Amino acid sequence: MALRLRTRAESRSDTPRFTAKLTFEPIADPTRRKDFAFVATGPLSVTELEGYAAIVTTPQENLDQLIASASTVVQVSSLNHFQPGHIVSIEPRSGMILTIFRPESRHNVIFTTERCNSNCLMCSQPPKDVDDNWRFDEHLRLLSLIDEDPQFLCITGGEPTLMGDNLIRLVAEIGSRLPSTNLQMLTNGRTYRDAGYVAKLAAVGHPSFISAIPLYADIAGIHDYIVQSPGAFDQTIEGIYNAADYGLPVEIRVVLHKQSVPRLRQLAEFIYRNFPFAAHVTFMGMEHMGYVKKNWETLWIDPIDYMPALEAAVEILWQRRMNVSIYNLQLCLLPKSLWQVGRKSISDFKNEYIEECGKCSVREHCAGLFTSQVGRYSRHLHSL
Repeated sequence: MALRLRTRAESRSDTPRFTAKLTFEPIADPTRRKDFAFVATGPLSVTELEGYAAIVTTPQENLDQLIASASTVVQVSSLNHFQPGHIVSIEPRSGMILTIFRPESRHNVIFTTERCNSNCLMCSQPPKDVDDNWRFDEHLRLLSLIDEDPQFLCITGGEPTLMGDNLIRLVAEIGSRLPSTNLQMLTNGRTYRDAGYVAKLAAVGHPSFISAIPLYADIAGIHDYIVQSPGAFDQTIEGIYNAADYGLPVEIRVVLHKQSVPRLRQLAEFIYRNFPFAAHVTFMGMEHMGYVKKNWETLWIDPIDYMPALEAAVEILWQRRMNVSIYNLQLCLLPKSLWQVGRKSISDFKNEYIEECGKCSVREHCAGLFTSQVGRYSRHLHSL
């Protein structure tokens, strides 16, 4: 079962959205409580509430007294999925609690914006034209609450570069506060056509920053159709070269579907001949979210049917000693020649296994499925 990261709560507070760290133990020093949301697992005394950013509780008999004594009290039906040290965003006006950082996870993300300058056919997070610059302050607040450097952190969106100079500041802040964290950013790379912007990002000097940039075809018309933006191919190519010029490592990503698969071999050749400097190339199974649902007939191809093309594309890059991986595809679909590049890549909060997977001898090494994919997967899925 996938992890639960969103909770609908009841709240009588009208305070703006804020970020806090969960604690199940009382904080003795009242001056430190402002950073914490106290998760109350039992009856509460009014005298215990002073100074906390919020009180998270199941229904209490003395709720009116609690509300009068604490700035924000939110009630939830269950506390089971909350964990000490998790960082949450609380929106009292809507009653939404969103877990935004889990210290034990390898899959923490900073969601920068809902805006994007592309409109990809298979986008799992369809863009919205909204002013969400307020998120930047929330990101800085999040970083201030993280105690230990996580191994990995991912900047995502929307298109993060639409933050402009705030993205430069964000990467610098991550590098300063979390110097040993490996930092990846998912970007379409189109803003990187501005060499001046790339120069500023490179000047931050983050030691392990990598840009993951999608390329869907070796032909401009196909790539531009997939991202639904004329000129995107040329901008992306120029952006990748600018990144290389300024020493920013690049990962090239290829999402596999009906529109990208036909020229997969040619795309692999194109990547090698034009971007031999790429730090990593990933071929990715499609997530069944967002626009995929409305573009199903345009996009869906059973992965078992594109395995010969995928195997050929991987071989082209592998034989030329490029670092190549396959994400989001199950081992039972991959020829054994590709097992060595198959990765457990699906984020833990999106990951699922079906009943058939419970019998499989290689389940612990397999990517599994997206939760959105269950019910729509390859006809060849089986246990090994």
